[in-house]
Amino acid sequence: MKKWIPLIIIVILMVMAYVSGVTKHLSFGNIKENRQVILSYIDQYPLLMPLLFIVIYIVMTSLSLPGGALLSILGGFIFGIPLSTIYVVVGATIGATIIFLAARTAIGDLLKKKAGPFLAKMESGFKKNAASYLLFLRLIPLFPFWLVNIAPAFFNVKTRTYLWTTFLGIIPGAYVFTQAGRGLGAIFDSGKDFSVETVFNIEIKIALVVLALFALIPIFVKRLTHDR
Repeated sequence: MKKWIPLIIIVILMVMAYVSGVTKHLSFGNIKENRQVILSYIDQYPLLMPLLFIVIYIVMTSLSLPGGALLSILGGFIFGIPLSTIYVVVGATIGATIIFLAARTAIGDLLKKKAGPFLAKMESGFKKNAASYLLFLRLIPLFPFWLVNIAPAFFNVKTRTYLWTTFLGIIPGAYVFTQAGRGLGAIFDSGKDFSVETVFNIEIKIALVVLALFALIPIFVKRLTHDR
């Protein structure tokens, strides 16, 4: 029962967050309406506000709440580059690690027993190339962030490997969103429409996919060498 406690706590907090509708307050409309208040807080509390931002990002990521992209854009708007990118990467990495550890503690043994030899084969392959696989999953924008956070828990990936691949893998995406947030004030002043979809255009997606493919090169080289 002790193994399930971390995951149970996270699920309870997740349900409470959805029921309370706390994520609905994070929107472009609210940011635009309260932009001066937000910026004034940054001036008054230059040390506290970055810490608060990171804590909020940790909570949202660990509870798999929606709004991470919008929060990253907000970070770019209020903190600028490169500080906002650093804050997002730190918060997202810590939050992802929390849900990863909780899922591994609660699900790992149960999944192994039910899946048997099939999971053992997958786990063996994943362990041999864990770093490349995880970097690929982090870099490519086609997979939900919450899914990539918990998937490695099924294969008993080492926490150290999970940490550094997560940290490095989310840097490109974090930079894209925070860089977009840097010009959010000008967009508000112009009255133009702005959405998360406009940030992740087809050019950005192609660039991230190509970058992700480079993460798989070690696997191909290893297999080619093995075959020879």
